[in-house]
Amino acid sequence: MTKGHPSTHSTVNSRLPHRVAPIALLAVLAATGVDAATVEQQAALEGVSLGINTTWVLIAAFLVFFMQAGFGMVESGFIRAKNACNVLTKNFMDFCVAALAFFVVGYALMFGTDAGGLVGTTGFLLGGLPVRTNGVPTFAFWLFQAAFCGAAATIVAGAMAERMKFHSYLLYSAIISAVIYPVIGHWTWGGGWLASIGFHDYAGSTVVHATGGFASLIGTIILGPRIGKFNKDGSANAIPGHNIPLASLGVFILWFGWFGFNPGSSLSGTSAGLNSLVAINTCLAAAAGTTSAMGIIWYVSGKPDLSMTMNGALAGLVAITAPCAYVGPGAAIVIGTVAGAIIVAGVFLLDRIGVDDPVGAVPVHGFNGVWGTLSIGLFGRKALLAGDLGGLFTGGGPKLLGIQALGCFSSILFVVFTMGLVFLIIKKTIGLRVSETEELRGLDIGEHGMESYSGFQIFVTR
Repeated sequence: MTKGHPSTHSTVNSRLPHRVAPIALLAVLAATGVDAATVEQQAALEGVSLGINTTWVLIAAFLVFFMQAGFGMVESGFIRAKNACNVLTKNFMDFCVAALAFFVVGYALMFGTDAGGLVGTTGFLLGGLPVRTNGVPTFAFWLFQAAFCGAAATIVAGAMAERMKFHSYLLYSAIISAVIYPVIGHWTWGGGWLASIGFHDYAGSTVVHATGGFASLIGTIILGPRIGKFNKDGSANAIPGHNIPLASLGVFILWFGWFGFNPGSSLSGTSAGLNSLVAINTCLAAAAGTTSAMGIIWYVSGKPDLSMTMNGALAGLVAITAPCAYVGPGAAIVIGTVAGAIIVAGVFLLDRIGVDDPVGAVPVHGFNGVWGTLSIGLFGRKALLAGDLGGLFTGGGPKLLGIQALGCFSSILFVVFTMGLVFLIIKKTIGLRVSETEELRGLDIGEHGMESYSGFQIFVTR
């Protein structure tokens, strides 16, 4: 369980206007000699605190929502122009489908009353919930969590880009948002079995990123590579993205949004020390991941490739998402540096085994989601963790590392099994992949009847 995502609902004064409880207490307190002015002052302070925390959570939710634009820019920039409209439409619909599914079903499964440590059972359609949850209005908390849900779902859009049917993608998005992601979230943030054994994931390296990353991995395997990606001997061909400046804008937007993703997970605008630690760790890990990935690809290929460099930034951000509240800035740099190496190695690995991931979603979110979660068991500080355990390199021994490994890989196994089943059922029923003709022509025309850059033509002169 994380500090940022407590598992219980706060019901203190949840069904009464803020001023009612203090006023009702005045007569009793007067009889016991308590100064009424003190009660009024305390009520005023509580109101200010509620306002600050609510504003903090709402602003963080808005920043996480804006990350959908970042994902859209990155994914469309890294693929060919003939499919840009398609992947952007998927990003638009991801959040819309996720918000509706999370409202109807997902929130209840994730944060409802625990049933055997596996799933929540109350709060469908947000019915029967307290006015406040975890110290802020329940509606504000829901919006923050719905933005997280949309982020997890949209990771798959890039990995399966340029060959997946649009209506099949919408069905996938509804299922992962309504059921798969919320179940994983309940285990860690909703009071489930992983929370009970001391598993930590502050803002979602496993819950959000590994979930989306490994759903992407099994999806791309079932879907198959794009036409022309691999030769008969298994060697990979580069299929360059059509707009690297657009992708770079997307990375900056994502980095900016991550300052809502991670610091916002405290749910408290008055936690100055904690929020500052999380923010600096987020920044340093991203910077280290960027530098590391650039240096490695420069050494390997002879050129400081920008696309790999940008993915290094995202890798560092994903890796620090789980440990950002539990490690010091020095450890954040180490975590980001390793993340940059993982993204480069991961891209080469996928090419070698014949998995086509156009944007690098699997190594960025999947592999680095695992690394970030495990890093708590290596660098986590006892003083920052809500328990007696620390990391292997901070005097805590191997126990926490074992707990982190168990939680992370249990979640991944669940995602791979359930999403693999979902993708196979879709493939056998309504179909998962567009026709060869449509893939060659482009999904913008075939799926949406429009072009991303209508009116632009290339003339060849002799």
